[in-house]
Amino acid sequence: MPIGKRAAAEFFGTFWLVFGGCGAAVLAAAFPNLGIGFVGVALAFGLTVLTMVYAVGHISGAHFNPAVSVGLVAGKRFPASELLPYIAAQVVGAIAAAGVLYIIASGATNFDVHNGFASNGYGEHSPGGYSLLACIVAEVVLTAFFLLVIMGATDRRAPKGFAGLAIGLCLTLIHLIGIPVTNLSVNPARSTGPAVFVGGWALQQLWMFWVAPLIGGALGGGIYHALFAESSLAVAQKSAPDLVAAGD
Repeated sequence: MPIGKRAAAEFFGTFWLVFGGCGAAVLAAAFPNLGIGFVGVALAFGLTVLTMVYAVGHISGAHFNPAVSVGLVAGKRFPASELLPYIAAQVVGAIAAAGVLYIIASGATNFDVHNGFASNGYGEHSPGGYSLLACIVAEVVLTAFFLLVIMGATDRRAPKGFAGLAIGLCLTLIHLIGIPVTNLSVNPARSTGPAVFVGGWALQQLWMFWVAPLIGGALGGGIYHALFAESSLAVAQKSAPDLVAAGD
């Protein structure tokens, strides 16, 4: 598949992730009298990934996240030469989604983008007031485990057809853990989209939501490859059973 088509798939997948997840947070989380709350937002993020894995995963691999792309490079599942086009498509998709969400949210008379707009933050901008160190540790650990699940669920030895379900549920779980800490990123593109429209503190703190998820993604991908990847001999034996049989 040409890199242009794969980048387009990453654009639309990341757009859907940011629009669906952040849209749920901005438009529905605290809706008067019947908000969906943290659980609803966590499910929204998980469902966006789950649906897009099955929609375009066969085209681009369904990264939708620079930390996932970096983690897959570290895990020897994705070529480093294609990293920049993927990350560019993901970031542009996230900003476009945040722009559409901004237009919709601005239709409410009481909307104020400076109230957060689903941006990620630490310290006084953490939903629970968590320190910078606590937020860095949370983002690194949760991103690393996200990559472990992705690597394991997409391993050729794993049950076929269930990767999207495992990945989507994992993203839901880590949102349930991390929303009170940082509003949960584990995805630099997801953090960048809303921050562009909030400006100020959101852009000033954005560095952490690039650094920590990228470190976590590289750790998760590298750990899985180092500890759990099939040996080259095992892969060769599984990929040529007919040749073995013919030689008997």
